[in-house]
Amino acid sequence: MPLRKAPGGMQHLFTPAGEVALAATLLRRPLLAFDFDGTLAPIVARPDDARISQAVSARLKSLAAQLPVAIVTGRAVADVRGRLGFEPRFIVGSHGAEDGLDASAAAARAGALNPVRDLLRTRGADLAAAGVGIEDKGQSIALHYRLAREQARAPMLILEVLAQPGLSVQVFAGKMVVNVMAPDAPDKADAVHALVARCGAASAIFAGDDVNDEPVFVSAPPDWLTVRIGRDHPASRARYFLDSPAEMAMLLERMLVLLARIDAS
Repeated sequence: MPLRKAPGGMQHLFTPAGEVALAATLLRRPLLAFDFDGTLAPIVARPDDARISQAVSARLKSLAAQLPVAIVTGRAVADVRGRLGFEPRFIVGSHGAEDGLDASAAAARAGALNPVRDLLRTRGADLAAAGVGIEDKGQSIALHYRLAREQARAPMLILEVLAQPGLSVQVFAGKMVVNVMAPDAPDKADAVHALVARCGAASAIFAGDDVNDEPVFVSAPPDWLTVRIGRDHPASRARYFLDSPAEMAMLLERMLVLLARIDAS
């Protein structure tokens, strides 16, 4: 039987207490917001290969007909849209920075990364030799090293390259990736709170798996339900966890069942 409690105190969502919390949150007609990689789709060696399963896609499509659904991802919006198999109400990309609402602010944030682009062009050969792939998403830049032969050396080289005097950017690590963003770029917490206000939802359910999802967990009001995918971060501030993206279809099916009961009552 799988363990039902993570080291830091998160509870597995598939418990009686989790069922009660999920039903109570759904009763409030919440925004449903999900990260993509590692949450809806399993982590893969090559980011271009990532897709969500037909079971997850079909259930999300059914949920989107009843509640506002958002994908809040580190990918660019144009990148993730074709990987879903359904059309959510909202897609926010680049860790919260790409929301499509303010074109001038987006252009300014993209422009703030030009010094990083110049630097990466200068050091591109060194990074490539270390197995680091550069993904420029406009509002953010991802430096992937999942395919690097020396996975301890690659992130050290990335941080060395970025440690330039006067370079004003946000830098944060993820799962086999280092992300670079403009210093004033909003994060996922900013994005999810803005979406809740924008659609007039009374609450939110948010699921994510990585460091850049923690700001949502930390800032979530008590009546939100937050779910971390994986128990690999004992200090996570999420209330609940699932063991892997393989459990996501089960969670979405449970939401549909509970919504049907709510509507029938």
